[in-house]
Amino acid sequence: MPVSETIKKQFMEYITLQAFDDQLIDRTEEKQIVEIGLKNNLTVDESLAIIREVAQQKGLVIERDAEDRAKEFLHKAATNDGQVSKKEFDDAVGLFKTATKGKFRDPDIKQRLKKMMLDNGWKAKEGIFSGGSWFSELG
Repeated sequence: MPVSETIKKQFMEYITLQAFDDQLIDRTEEKQIVEIGLKNNLTVDESLAIIREVAQQKGLVIERDAEDRAKEFLHKAATNDGQVSKKEFDDAVGLFKTATKGKFRDPDIKQRLKKMMLDNGWKAKEGIFSGGSWFSELG
């Protein structure tokens, strides 16, 4: 069933309000927004589509989208030669930071991307000629 224009407009206003202070829709806010959508008879997919529509119109950042971009970048880097170099990792950090408009600090981004690499079994290229033990030193 198509979403009524009234419900969609109210839902869009709610999304705008949730990101009003920091122009960011983090994972927690995204989940809360989808729950409100469900209470208003929207499906998860409809809610997510409207979130993306509002984000695009208002220039909002969606944390999940930034993570997905960084993950795709690291995946490509890891499949290229089997490992992620320090430069490729730093490029992924920059990509995430740009995608989130600087809303996250570098140490937090690096920890997040390190965990992503570990969770996906992607190896870091370390050694004397590969930037030292940069990955191990991330903590």
